[in-house]
Amino acid sequence: MCGRFNLYSSIEDLLERFDLINWEMIELSPRYNIAPSQEVLAIVEGKSGHRGGFLRWGLVPAWANDPKIGYKMINARAETIDEKPSFKSLLARRRCLIIADGFYEWKKEGNRKTPYHIYLKDRQPFAFAGLWDRWNQDGEMIQSCSIITTEANELMKDIHDRMPVILTKESQKVWLDRSLQDEKQLKSLLVPFAPTLMEANTISELVNSPKNDGAKILNSL
Repeated sequence: MCGRFNLYSSIEDLLERFDLINWEMIELSPRYNIAPSQEVLAIVEGKSGHRGGFLRWGLVPAWANDPKIGYKMINARAETIDEKPSFKSLLARRRCLIIADGFYEWKKEGNRKTPYHIYLKDRQPFAFAGLWDRWNQDGEMIQSCSIITTEANELMKDIHDRMPVILTKESQKVWLDRSLQDEKQLKSLLVPFAPTLMEANTISELVNSPKNDGAKILNSL
């Protein structure tokens, strides 16, 4: 499960990490509590290079009758991504990167849930593996996405049994390559990220409500 994350790096910082041909068209402001149904920064492979843009978080498949289905499709399980009708065709043709600085997960301890912030040790932005689609109906168009999840690594296991797929720099290039459609090779990228390169710490319960935003969310308990 991945139900909340953040992105507060500047576009200049992102340019050092990601190759974007249309960076001057992207307007960013720091966001510390990104929630489902909101717009998220994503990267896809265009005809002339990698392009950044915004997608609604919560996949609305092109064939859906009701866009509300997106609320149920914020995540896609890596293990069955090539089996589910909603994701199988997208795996071959509509893959994307979803950009973040960190994500949140809640550890259950009795009746209490403690929020954690998980991020890379080097504090650099990174990319979740994602799928996207375009929905058109009655003159309305929605471009939306889902974050792929996998089993938890050693760092995450004490917090939750699932985690989002974080791609390495090398696997990002492969994931975005639209000429690659081999399902077995693509699924081989969807593995837990190296736990030695990650950190996690408890944070303010302000994160519990998506109405709250701002750097104060990251204050340690």
